[in-house]
Amino acid sequence: MSKIVLITGASSGMGKTTAELLLKKGFVVYGAARRIDKMNDLQQLGAKILCMDVTDDATMVSGVEEIIKNEGCIDVLINNAGFGFYGAVEDVSIKDARYQLDVNVFGAVRLIQLVLPYMRKNQFGKIVNISSIGGKLANPFGGWYHASKFALEALSDSLRMEVKHFGIDVIVIEPGGVKSEWSDIAMENARKVSEKGVYVTMVNKMIETGKKFKEKNAEPEIIANLILKAITVNKPKTRYSGGFMAKPLLLMKKIVSDKMMDKIILSQFKGKK
Repeated sequence: MSKIVLITGASSGMGKTTAELLLKKGFVVYGAARRIDKMNDLQQLGAKILCMDVTDDATMVSGVEEIIKNEGCIDVLINNAGFGFYGAVEDVSIKDARYQLDVNVFGAVRLIQLVLPYMRKNQFGKIVNISSIGGKLANPFGGWYHASKFALEALSDSLRMEVKHFGIDVIVIEPGGVKSEWSDIAMENARKVSEKGVYVTMVNKMIETGKKFKEKNAEPEIIANLILKAITVNKPKTRYSGGFMAKPLLLMKKIVSDKMMDKIILSQFKGKK
């Protein structure tokens, strides 16, 4: 019997690519996003489309209820919806910071709360949280984004131990550089937030450096295949990483001191105050 998958942020990037791959592999895929007009191609491939905003509880509740009504269960939840609001910690408004956490943390956790009763009932489930290597290490101007991903990593660790005896696996995916609209949006946010303040030189250097590395970013299929592996093996690892510079940076974070890591990162931000 085909497994039932709910994937958020399915209108573009890794989310859409993952949805396409899972459809090809025979999964029943519910693709959720705010921009349902961007999922017409997924619908033509056989996906079932949900209009869902992970900051709007009513849309999450109704989406899960619709899946249960139609399918009777949810086997796999892929929390992929997310974005990066970049800018100096000093400059980003608390309103924008809260929204960053609402999308990347509270939206994911709320969906987990909604699907867990059905997974527990079936004594089976896979919860896949899309984090980032930015959930293990932090760059300047990404403070609130990193805070959201660090939080998602910790919540995943706690949850994994809480639900293991119900037959539910909690899996974290940590992408490095991946081709998507994510980086352009994050950099534009940083430029708008900090372009007139004391951090402008460093922000401009970050944007310049990001453009140089952009062409080296991995195709989203790399992450889609990691997700497929994670939800189909009998005993998935707790974490999978992939994409440009993911593994070397995660290894470096393990073996290098904080101060040395700061020096390495700041070497890419050679601006003055």
